[in-house]
Amino acid sequence: MADRPSEEPRPGSGQGDDAPISDEMWQKFVEDSERDTRGSAPKEPSARARMVTERLRQQEARGELPEGWRTGPAWQETHGRSARRRRLWAVIGIPLAVAVAVVAMKPSLLPGDPFGAGTTETATSALPPESAAPTAPPGATDAETPTLDEPFAGSPALRWADGEAGIVLPKAKAVDGLSEDRVEQALRLTRKLLVAANLDPKTVSGGRPEAALAVLDPKQPEMFDDLNRSLRAPDKDNDPLRLFSRFDSDDVRLVGDVIKTRGRMTFEKGGQGGVAVHADYTFVYPVVRTDGSTEVTRTIVRRAIDVELLDPARYVTTPDRLNVVQYARDVGNTACDVHDGFLHPQFPSTTPTDAATGPMTDPYDRSRDIGADGAGTCGTVSRT
Repeated sequence: MADRPSEEPRPGSGQGDDAPISDEMWQKFVEDSERDTRGSAPKEPSARARMVTERLRQQEARGELPEGWRTGPAWQETHGRSARRRRLWAVIGIPLAVAVAVVAMKPSLLPGDPFGAGTTETATSALPPESAAPTAPPGATDAETPTLDEPFAGSPALRWADGEAGIVLPKAKAVDGLSEDRVEQALRLTRKLLVAANLDPKTVSGGRPEAALAVLDPKQPEMFDDLNRSLRAPDKDNDPLRLFSRFDSDDVRLVGDVIKTRGRMTFEKGGQGGVAVHADYTFVYPVVRTDGSTEVTRTIVRRAIDVELLDPARYVTTPDRLNVVQYARDVGNTACDVHDGFLHPQFPSTTPTDAATGPMTDPYDRSRDIGADGAGTCGTVSRT
């Protein structure tokens, strides 16, 4: 047992500075000190531990143990895991970084409205059908050059309906004593005329528009004679383009099979007591030359036509045929002063920049009346 220090007075007591330490307190101090010392003192290895150590030393001397067995997994293994992690992040991170950059430049690629821009409509989303006259021309579009794969690139018509899908009939209803069925018939015949005169492949490629002629009343005075004369021997005064969209198939052909269409149709009781229908539609034709060129251009044709389905009980007329009351047209991007019965698109590479004549018009502007501001004449278009 450790020697006990001499008793000295403790400060603040009545016996000097310190009070004497009791035997019990001193004994506990000695036991605690011995226990701590035993716990921290080096221990001699057991006999089994010495045997294992000796066996490992001998195996190491013979080269039977893997390199780095004393220090844990080899550096190559840990380095391999790190490399694999870096490769994984490279595979994921690089495309992710590219995607973030693309979206930053063009947020419209994201679906919906993730940034709260206030619209969910993308630049190429289809427009709803036109239900009333527009109040302004279509907004500006990206200056993209049309190609064989993307013939409507850079055009407002990119968002228009394809072909017949763009001719949406209004809901038929009885009007001024004319039955709903009669109104429905007039609307359907007008649609058939528009399709046959402007979308039918035979008509567009320059053939005789038989399907369109089959909708018109052959008993209408002079109408059929004038149309046949214009198709047989077109000239300035007898021009089939006034009613039909035709291209010379020896010079140009359509790119693909899509013609973009947009417009509207209305009806009322006509001046002769029949169902009068007013149709106002624009057709956009992408074309390419037939000489092997890949340069694409577009011709835009807007037509306004008034027809009437007469009552055969009151007038000399052919049942289920339309009478043409009046018609008008605008054509954007066709050669002026050529009266051979065909549209002649102008291609940028072959048209001199100083060849433009006449008033400048926007062929996509459906907010103005045909004939306003020089429209309807041969002029210059602001875009195609």
